[in-house]
Amino acid sequence: MRTRGSEVTTALSTRAASAGLLAIAGLHVIWATGSSWPLPDADELADAVAGKSAGPAPSAAACLAVAGLLTTAAALVAGYPRRVPGLSRAGAGGVVAVLVTRGALGMAGRTDVLAPGSTSERFRRRDRLVYSPVCLTLAALASPAVRSAAQRPPS
Repeated sequence: MRTRGSEVTTALSTRAASAGLLAIAGLHVIWATGSSWPLPDADELADAVAGKSAGPAPSAAACLAVAGLLTTAAALVAGYPRRVPGLSRAGAGGVVAVLVTRGALGMAGRTDVLAPGSTSERFRRRDRLVYSPVCLTLAALASPAVRSAAQRPPS
C-alpha cells in the first residue's frame, strides 16, 4: 500500500528528473543557435561535450534532435500522456534504461560505443566525473515513474 509520504516522494523525484531533462534539453537548444555557452568557442564545446578534439561541434539539427528526445523523455517521466498510463510507464522505463546504459558506459570509459568519436581525454574525464553520474542520478530520480504511472487515474 502506498502512503501519502511515498506519493510525495515519488512526485518530487519524478519532477526533479523531468526538470533536469528539460534543463539539458534547453542547453542543447542554446547550442543549436550557434552558442558555445558556457565555453568560449565551438572547438572547446566539441571537445568538452562531444569528445571531438578535432572537428566541428555537433550540428544545429543534431542538437535540436537531442533536445526533442530529452523533452519527450521529460514528458514521459512526468506521466504524459495521462490518458494512456501504460504508454507513460513504458516510456519512462525506456528513459530509465537509456540513462542507465549511457551512465554505465560512460563510467566504464566506453561512451564511444554509443557516440563514435567521443574519444578526447577532456571529454572522457568530464564524462566519468560529471555526465555519467548525472545520467545515473536522473535514472534513479525517474525510476519511480515506471511504477507510479500505472497507479494514476486518467485525467
